[in-house]
Parts: sequence; structure tokens; C-alpha cells
Amino acid sequence: MIRRTLLTAAVMLFAGVLAPGLPARAGMDPAAFINNLGHQLQMVTSNISPEQRLAGFRELFREDFDVPGLGRFVLGRYWWALTPSQQQEFLGLFENYVVLTYSDRLSEFADSGNVPKVTGCRADPDGAFVSSEIVRGAGRGPTAQPIKVDWRLTGHDGIYKISDVVIAGLSMAVNGRSQLEGVVERNGGRAQAILAVMRQQIASAAR
Repeated sequence: MIRRTLLTAAVMLFAGVLAPGLPARAGMDPAAFINNLGHQLQMVTSNISPEQRLAGFRELFREDFDVPGLGRFVLGRYWWALTPSQQQEFLGLFENYVVLTYSDRLSEFADSGNVPKVTGCRADPDGAFVSSEIVRGAGRGPTAQPIKVDWRLTGHDGIYKISDVVIAGLSMAVNGRSQLEGVVERNGGRAQAILAVMRQQIASAAR
């Protein structure tokens, strides 16, 4: 089964990003983009209806994340072991898995009051790399240790998309790839097994 290490770290991060932002637009600088992400998430979690939260998070994921690029990276070398139709199925499953599992847990963290503080920003060959810190709500105080969170952004014509999030040195994308490699290894080297496992995970998350 796909382990939840990546999921747990990401939910903690996304639900903690509650800083006010600006409407998304071309030309927004990378730091403002991260702040804007928090504003969007705050709007999503304000919905009372689970269906509205689910739809809102799906829209947020599609708008702010490089879903095709992230999905291909996570699948790694097994991308080429799938047929074109299987590749498209994987991307759809990948989106549904993230949306269902993340949105199902947003309410657990939405009221924690975590706010990321952008500590740096530098240019990256594909866009930008934004550094930030988050102090978890219950551990706030003069001795609280912040969690370092780095955001890798790809940029095209001033529009940024998130391609990876590194939490305390752990890359979500690299960790996700490792999990899928484990699925293939446990299923006799068959890349197609990833699709079956993800269908099962989605079915479980949707219950």
C-alpha cells in the first residue's frame, strides 16, 4: 500500500498556511504566491459542506500545483512502462487521491493557526525556490522550534506552479516516488500495479 508519510506532511503544511494573500495573477513574485496559497486555502476550509470543500481543494490543487509534472516525476521511470491511456489514468488517479485524502483531513488542522514566515527566495533554473518556517500552534513560545518548509516553483510568463515541497529536508516529490517504487517492487516489477493500488486507496478514502 502507498504509505501516508507524504500525505501527513503535506496536510500539516497546507492546513497551516493561513496568511492573507492576493488574487492569483501573472507577474506575482514567488513569496507573494506562497502567501496567496494560504489565502486560497482559508477560503476552501471556510466551506461548511464537505462537497464544497472537496471541490474547492480540487480547484486549488489544479490552479497552484504542476499536477502533470509532479505526477510524472512521482511515477519516475515507470511512466514509460505505461501506455498513453494508462499514463492519463495515472494522472487522474493521482489528482483524485491527493484531493480526497487531503481534503478529508483539512478540518483537523484548519484551526491550528499556523502561519508560514517566508525567510528567503532565490531564483531556480525552472522558476524559484522559496524558504519559509512554520511554528505549530500548540508548540508556540520562545523555545518552540520552527519547521523549515521550502517550496520549489516552476514559472512560465510570471505564473508559478508548485512542483515540490520540502518539509524539514524531506522532499514530498522524492518521497512519493520512493513509495511508488515500493509498490512496483512488491508486485513483481509490474508498473501497472500502481494503478490498481491507487484505485484501492481512492476507494478507501472516498468512504
